[in-house]
Amino acid sequence: MRPLTEEESKVFFEKLVKFIGKNVTLLIQRKDEPYCFRIQKNKVYYVSEEIMKRSQNIPRDSLASLGTCFGRFTKSGKFKLHITALDYLAQYAKYKVWVKPQSEMSWMYGNNLLKAGLGRITEDTPANQGVVLFTMTDIPIGFGVTAKSTHECRKLDPPALVVYHLCDVGEYLRDEETLF
Repeated sequence: MRPLTEEESKVFFEKLVKFIGKNVTLLIQRKDEPYCFRIQKNKVYYVSEEIMKRSQNIPRDSLASLGTCFGRFTKSGKFKLHITALDYLAQYAKYKVWVKPQSEMSWMYGNNLLKAGLGRITEDTPANQGVVLFTMTDIPIGFGVTAKSTHECRKLDPPALVVYHLCDVGEYLRDEETLF
């Protein structure tokens, strides 16, 4: 495992800031122990510094993963968040969307969220902003990008698109062999 280069760090943190804003600093500067981001085979892992130091005794070829996988870099240099980062995104999310029970399964099958399935949305959410989706009982089920702002959502018809699908908890089942 190696630290991220300057260019990789820039792309990675721009993606994280889109979802959790300034709370990115809370991921690294934790009160319990320091954590860091490391890259292994184009995948970015979030790991405590103590565990990372202990893993240096393992050869790179033998190390499969370490810590929580936040996502991977594509061949074109873009960063794609994985569903494994959902717990941290949900904890520090700046903007949130709550989904009605009848639309939860549609979201978990990989479909976009329509106005008819929108339960609540954080006030002043802008368009094209990263959001974390929750059930009405506050269980995180995925993340996406808003198609419309909060003010525009109030005026929309029920079949209008509100959130573009990026990732959901159903991916564990659908893409099981490609995630690991």
